[in-house]
Amino acid sequence: MTDLHDFPIALVTGASRGLGAAIAEALATTHHVVAVARTVGALEELDDRIRAAGGQATLAPMDIITRDAMAQLCRSIHDRWGRLALWVHTAVHAAPLSPADHVDARDLERSIATNVSATGILIPYVAPLLGREGQAVFLDDPRAGAKFFGAYGATKAAQIALARSWQAETARTGPRVHVLAPAPMATATRARFFPGEDRETLAHPRDEATRLLALLG
Repeated sequence: MTDLHDFPIALVTGASRGLGAAIAEALATTHHVVAVARTVGALEELDDRIRAAGGQATLAPMDIITRDAMAQLCRSIHDRWGRLALWVHTAVHAAPLSPADHVDARDLERSIATNVSATGILIPYVAPLLGREGQAVFLDDPRAGAKFFGAYGATKAAQIALARSWQAETARTGPRVHVLAPAPMATATRARFFPGEDRETLAHPRDEATRLLALLG
């Protein structure tokens, strides 16, 4: 078996389903993937698919809003491999659609914790692992200001604002920070947002993963 140190290490946060899982699978052909998500069963299914295709992954079933868990994860990556080549951040809390004056307080709190606070915590944890040569990827979804997308749109926009600031700050020094825009995809999250949509017209997450990763060079 090939030693794990022969592979660059990729961290995928939000890797259990949808685009995150598709990106993890695509990366596993060339990287050892550290896959982070809350859902143990979905991570195990991802691991089965990766192994069946000849790849290898390390599963990290944890919630990104738990600061101590993220600190321990990044410390473990440092101790085991020393660095990361790539971080792809796909974890998001997609709050149910709601008029702004009916937003559920718990959904808003979870949206802020997952989409904003966790991103702000993870960037300084992951940045030293990426160094000057690594790359980080964030995925835009410009729903800010759209009707019924109050909690999701506002917090997703805040996440991307953090990413763009980091991108501007590291333009000359690295790591290279990318903010990419996926095409509309046939995912469970989108189905909750647009239940009557014709899914045959939407991109498959696997195809989008391939397209987006190709943009990294």
